[in-house]
Amino acid sequence: MEVPYVVGGLALAVGVWVLVSYNRFVEQRNLIRDSWSNVETELQRRYDLIPNLVETVRGYATHEQRVLVAVTDARARAESNHGDPAAQAADENLFVAALRQLFAVAEAYPELRASRHFLELQSELTDTEDRIQAARRFYNANVREWNRRIQSVPSNVVAGVFSFREEQYFQVEPTVREAGAPSTSF
Repeated sequence: MEVPYVVGGLALAVGVWVLVSYNRFVEQRNLIRDSWSNVETELQRRYDLIPNLVETVRGYATHEQRVLVAVTDARARAESNHGDPAAQAADENLFVAALRQLFAVAEAYPELRASRHFLELQSELTDTEDRIQAARRFYNANVREWNRRIQSVPSNVVAGVFSFREEQYFQVEPTVREAGAPSTSF
């Protein structure tokens, strides 16, 4: 007589555990989506600063057209990418490299470096780079926790049943990461 109660109790416990685990996956998935949205917002902030920066540099360095075009093209490519984090990171790496060239050009023009408008843009870009780093760290921390749950027993069972898959980190190439944010101190 007690066996059906034990089996029923175990089935209920397993059912409650599956429900709680599923809800936690949903909560984490939404947190990852929200944190990726924050990364995209900060990237868009940087994209919005670049046309002003390019125009400011163009006024001083008219013969550096190749660099200005490279920055503009890299910005357009990165801004139009709405793919996964790995694809976005690849375009961001190209964009950061072009941005470094722009700042290298700016170093050759003392009048430009002393321009109040350029200094304000430089300060905003530095602030934006810090915000991008913080948003990326928050996103990657959420992805790390998500992937850990998907790989760990027993939650991997629920992940498999409901087709929850690992998420990608938003990473930059080591050469870009080691070089740091674009140099904005003159």
